[in-house]
Amino acid sequence: MCANHRLKANIRAITILLSGCLGFTLGGCTYASLELDNGPERTFPEINAVPEIQALLPERIRETGRLSIASELTYPPMEYVGADGRTAIGLDIDIAEAVAAVFGLEPVVQAASFDSIIPGLGARYDLGVSAFTITPERLAAVNMVSYLSAGSQLAVAAGNPLVIDPDYLCGVKIAVQTGTTQHQELQDLNTLECRLDPIVIYPFDSQGDATANLIGGRVEAMYADSPITAYAVERAEGVLMELGDIIDAAPYGFVISESDAELAGAVQVALQYLINTGMLAQIAHAWGSEDALITTAQLNPEN
Repeated sequence: MCANHRLKANIRAITILLSGCLGFTLGGCTYASLELDNGPERTFPEINAVPEIQALLPERIRETGRLSIASELTYPPMEYVGADGRTAIGLDIDIAEAVAAVFGLEPVVQAASFDSIIPGLGARYDLGVSAFTITPERLAAVNMVSYLSAGSQLAVAAGNPLVIDPDYLCGVKIAVQTGTTQHQELQDLNTLECRLDPIVIYPFDSQGDATANLIGGRVEAMYADSPITAYAVERAEGVLMELGDIIDAAPYGFVISESDAELAGAVQVALQYLINTGMLAQIAHAWGSEDALITTAQLNPEN
C-alpha cells in the first residue's frame, strides 16, 4: 500500500481472516442479535504516513508492509461485521485503520474470540484492539496504550418492569460477554455482598447474543461497557432502556505483546499524533462517542 491512505465513507476493503464462529452469520454460524448495518456515514480526511513515526516501528513489521490487528467482531459499535457479513467496521476498527495509515501499513483485521487475543499477541497478531479496558491484571500480561475512556452500564427491558435496582443486583439474571471487566465484576460481587443470593450470570461469547437474550426475556438485565449498552438500546428501538449511572470509567487500550516494547512505543506515538491532529476526535464524533475522548495516549498507565 502506498504512503497515502484514505479512510472512506463507504465500506472499506480491509482484509478479514475469519477464525471460528464469532456470532454472526457466516460459515454455518448464526447471529442471534440485531440486524447488521454499515455504521454511520463518515468521511475522514486523508491520513498520510508520518516518516518519523514509521521509523519507530520494528523492522520486521516495516518489511511486511502490513499491520495484523486482532479484534472480536461482535461488539457494536466498537467492532463488528457490516451488512455484507464479512467486512470489519466500528469505532475501534476506524481507529486501528488510522494508526496503520500513520505507519504507512496495510491494516489486516483478524477476527478472534475476545479471550484468545492476548494469548495470540506476537505469535499471531501484531496488536489487538477490542474495547480492552486497562486493568492491573492485563497490564501484568501485556503492553497497553490508552486511546479512549468508557465506563460500565446496565440495560433492562423498557420501563424496568421487574423493578431492578442498579445498586442491588443480587439474585438478578444478567447477561455479559465472557472475559469482560463486567463479567469479572459480577463474579466479584458473588463472592462479596451477593454471596448469599448470587447473581445468576449468563456469559456469552458475543455481545450480540447477550443483547438478544435480554430482548428475548431469557435474562433480566445485561451489563457492558457504556458505549456498547447505549448502542444496543438505540438499536432496540424502544425495547430496552439504560439503567442507572455509568460507573467505573476507565481507559480502553490497544494491547501489544509484553515483549514488544518497540511496537508499543510506536503505537503510543501514532495514537498521540491522531489525538493532536484532531483525527481521533473526528472518528469518535462519527460514532457518537465524543464523551469517550482522552487528551493523552499513555503507555501502560496506572489507574
